[in-house]
Amino acid sequence: MWKYRLSYLFIAPFMILFLIFIVVPVLAAIGLSFTYFNSIQFPTWTGWLNYQTLFSQDIVFLQNVLPNTFKFSLFVGPVGFVLAFLLAWFIAQLPNTLRTGYALAMYVPSLAAGVAMSVVWQVMFSGDRTGYINSFLLKWGFITEPIIFLQDQDWLLNIMIVVSIWSSMGIGFLAMLAGLLNVDKELYDAGKIDGISSRLQEIWYITVPMMKPQLLFAGVMSIIHTLQAGSIGVQLSGSNPTPNYAGQVMISHIEDYGFIRFELGYASAISVVLLVMMFLLSRIFFYLLEDKEGK
Repeated sequence: MWKYRLSYLFIAPFMILFLIFIVVPVLAAIGLSFTYFNSIQFPTWTGWLNYQTLFSQDIVFLQNVLPNTFKFSLFVGPVGFVLAFLLAWFIAQLPNTLRTGYALAMYVPSLAAGVAMSVVWQVMFSGDRTGYINSFLLKWGFITEPIIFLQDQDWLLNIMIVVSIWSSMGIGFLAMLAGLLNVDKELYDAGKIDGISSRLQEIWYITVPMMKPQLLFAGVMSIIHTLQAGSIGVQLSGSNPTPNYAGQVMISHIEDYGFIRFELGYASAISVVLLVMMFLLSRIFFYLLEDKEGK
């Protein structure tokens, strides 16, 4: 360590910030998950009680939060990942000027803050005649009275999925686009000599294998975005819990117990479960996309 002390000096700012803002909060959350903590009194040790309550007595978590989270993740994660790849592939075929404009247009929604994004979509799904969707449906006779989309349990989760997919073209999308643009064009010529005769075969046999690192990075970012984007339901409906728990997912459940009920020990236990889910899903992506030939 003394021999390479200058190198450690260079990475010290990152490591210090990483320890302060990532490692310490994660360890604190794990520790608090075994306690009762109301943010005022000193934490009281309760052992596994929070986890037992979560998986055996929290009816809202078992009947609403878990199913909503799985449905939300099943659509937003895979659909957003595949859509990001397809959009990146189509944009990669464009000339440089058009490519930059389209890439910027796809990436900008991911930069919008959740509140700003929800305001835009609230106008779209407003529950009166001024809402764009209701106005269109009423004008053409599809409905006879406005639908209160953001307060209706049949619509809220589906709207959350649409909004989250729309805003999912973030850094993972840019990584895919960069990976596509950096694939050696000579490989496609060599593939044609070896018998590859269609664009679909080019994508499957050349493009995807050559950009596995970018796909892996985009997959991990998609997991993180999916499991963190659920709070859009609270921002759209304006309440936490969401109406009839229709849009309640793990993030909003954590906010409910942590910042509304101030049961921070229980909220920490939910956070740890969410962290484990993220880790397991990330390992699945690593297993599917890692370079097994290089081992």
